[in-house]
Amino acid sequence: MKEVNSMYKFDSLTEFHRVFGLAKPLHPLISFIDIADMKYNVGELPALIVMDFYKIAYKPGLCGNAKYGQNYYDFGEGGLVFTSPNQVFESPNSTSKSGCLLLVHPDFLLSYVLAKNISHYGFFSYAVNEALHLSDPERTTIMSVFKIISEELSSRIDDFSQDVIVSQVELLLNYCNRFYKRQFITRKAAHVDVLQKLESILNDYFKNEQSLKQGLPTVQFLSEQLNISASYLGDMMRSLTGQNAQQHIHHKLIEKAKEILSTSNLTIAEVAYQLGFEHPQSFSRLFKSKTNLSPLEFRHLFN
Repeated sequence: MKEVNSMYKFDSLTEFHRVFGLAKPLHPLISFIDIADMKYNVGELPALIVMDFYKIAYKPGLCGNAKYGQNYYDFGEGGLVFTSPNQVFESPNSTSKSGCLLLVHPDFLLSYVLAKNISHYGFFSYAVNEALHLSDPERTTIMSVFKIISEELSSRIDDFSQDVIVSQVELLLNYCNRFYKRQFITRKAAHVDVLQKLESILNDYFKNEQSLKQGLPTVQFLSEQLNISASYLGDMMRSLTGQNAQQHIHHKLIEKAKEILSTSNLTIAEVAYQLGFEHPQSFSRLFKSKTNLSPLEFRHLFN
């Protein structure tokens, strides 16, 4: 375990197993772990951890404490948390040792299509408070795939083992993709609240002239204000509006631009700078692409 910028980095599965009091992994590039078998004291662990491998963790402890933004949910069967290589996450901060971990080194996927496609699964960039919360039937499905992976690792490794395990990992990820889509649907009311908050943030951004100081509002800025990741915000926006977060920002910019153009005598350049554009030409190009009119042509409609 190496200290890197005040964080501790695990370079191998073997090192992870050693630090958490586990027997050596059955395979150097993939490991399925029952958290009950891990031996550690919370107070002795580093605050933050980064690893060179993918982590999929099932945590029953999410029950009754699943939070999205400022809202809590009622799914009572726990959930899944995902991290990618080199992502920073908190060490276990609970004395409850239940659940399981699947750790997969990227090298295990080399020569398989999944090595390239795994980056398409957006939930690997989600934060802990955006975990996949499972219903009882969903939990049964996920645990059945975990069981196959665990049994395959525990049996004699042969020429087909890697093929079987990689196919099960891909199946697991596809199920998670399906269940995340369900999560967006079943929690639509809560997501609408987040959308309303996003609108309020954008309105205040322009009303308080933050754009003059900070430039154009960004997806990253909005996600930080909402306490969710940028990728989760994008998926949520698409499920609610059919647009991604950047498109929503552009829509808001155009609506604000129309308001200023129709109610003020500011020059086109002044309007652009007030909205946060560094260059008036960029503003004019975006405006025309969205309205089929230049800012000046739009203004003439009101004269």
